[in-house]
Amino acid sequence: MLTSYFWSGDAIRSRRVSDIVLSGTVDVPVPPARLLADWERETSSRLALEPGDVEVMPLARARARWPDYTRCVQAMSDWTCALGLHAVLASSDVALMACRGAKYHHDGAQYGGAAFCNLFLSEDRGLDLHFPSLGHRIPLTWGTAVIFDTGQPHGVIQRSSSGFNVADFAPDQDYIQIFLTWELPIEDAHVGHALKVAFDVAPSTSFQLNEEQVRLNGEQAIVCPDSGRWCRVG
Repeated sequence: MLTSYFWSGDAIRSRRVSDIVLSGTVDVPVPPARLLADWERETSSRLALEPGDVEVMPLARARARWPDYTRCVQAMSDWTCALGLHAVLASSDVALMACRGAKYHHDGAQYGGAAFCNLFLSEDRGLDLHFPSLGHRIPLTWGTAVIFDTGQPHGVIQRSSSGFNVADFAPDQDYIQIFLTWELPIEDAHVGHALKVAFDVAPSTSFQLNEEQVRLNGEQAIVCPDSGRWCRVG
């Protein structure tokens, strides 16, 4: 059992990590060529992404060169509303990200109070978003939309691979994925319902903690970056 301990106001609250992953494909227009070229320069020169890296991209500059940005957001809003998440996207923080694959990890130590909602904006590069604990793989193609619990281990790996391997990401191949990501508040009733999150499952432990974390069967654990399996700390 995975339990997320997250900040709720001034207190740490506990909740079950959801094993639900919502995914689909939304119809979004391709960005203009000059914006795609700008993204290519950003990822290859300034960020110099290594295999497994996930980094923030400049969203404000992209929006200035992206006339259809609002259409992308509207398409995601329509998709989330169809899932019962009414109006939550509009009030959630959004960022533009880039990754060159992604080593397995969870984000519950920084974003335990959120679910991630991602819209992928790159062509199919033969990569999958993989949730190893769930045996769930999502092919990353143009317009792929995903919502998942930040405490659930995940990575971006080659479609032909069973884990993350640096050698799968040859330097002369374009494996970059650009995506928009929203932080949906897990305590929002619609978000919690959609992911079937059970709250306050370990209140006694919550009172003893002063930082966000994810625990496996009550014990601290880490995610192996190559396999995605949980390993005991120490």
